[in-house]
Amino acid sequence: MPSSDIFLGETIGTALLTLLGGGVCAAVTLKSSKARNAGWLSITFGWGFAVLIAAYVSAPLSGAHLNPAVTVGLAVKNGEWGDVPVYFAGQLLGAMLGAVLMWITYYGQFRAHLADPENIRDAKLGPEDPHPHDQAGPVLGVFSTGPEIRNVVQNLTTEIIGTAVLVLAILTQGLQDDGKGLGVIGVLITSFVVVGIGLSLGGPTGYAINPVRDLGPRIVHALLPLPNKGGSDWGYSWIPVVGPLVGAALAGGLYNIAFA
Repeated sequence: MPSSDIFLGETIGTALLTLLGGGVCAAVTLKSSKARNAGWLSITFGWGFAVLIAAYVSAPLSGAHLNPAVTVGLAVKNGEWGDVPVYFAGQLLGAMLGAVLMWITYYGQFRAHLADPENIRDAKLGPEDPHPHDQAGPVLGVFSTGPEIRNVVQNLTTEIIGTAVLVLAILTQGLQDDGKGLGVIGVLITSFVVVGIGLSLGGPTGYAINPVRDLGPRIVHALLPLPNKGGSDWGYSWIPVVGPLVGAALAGGLYNIAFA
């Protein structure tokens, strides 16, 4: 695949992924949204469908990695690292674009939510407040993940395990004939795998299982002019980046040992 196709496909696909995935988080979270409080099932299935749509759109161009962890897992499996930077660049740009489009779509809901007095209070929590560990703002969860219990070892391990499940599932089924991306059936299966991971393993950290799905929107959250948005929780931000990359490398190694 030409580098230009890879970059374009990953940018478009990851933008769709974060637009639709972030969109379901916004729909469930934000004040004045018709889907508010729809619950965890809505979020997990919303992300699964986001993967489905984004992967089918981008597969003809780039193989539909949409996730640096998938790119690393495939590189470990195939031993081909030359296109990895191109994949990473398209994925990060796409994740940021998708987050901006999600914000535009829910602009009125963000304004209403952040004007709520309770959310204004939460946004002003600081080190002297009774919850000093809570550096996340009241809408950060729409953009990025965060743990329910802050424990570095547990949070990192959870992301490693969840991503290893995802990447191992991708490597053992549904790849294209060249082995560089998802085939038609593989896209469908992977979408269900993402739903399953969310339902079974997503409770502790919100299952980033994708570095740019978390980092790109977190950068956008930090940059957007959202009044009373609070912090972007940069102290936690490395975990949903490092954890998925480690999990992907482990899955790729396991595949080469057990299945190759």
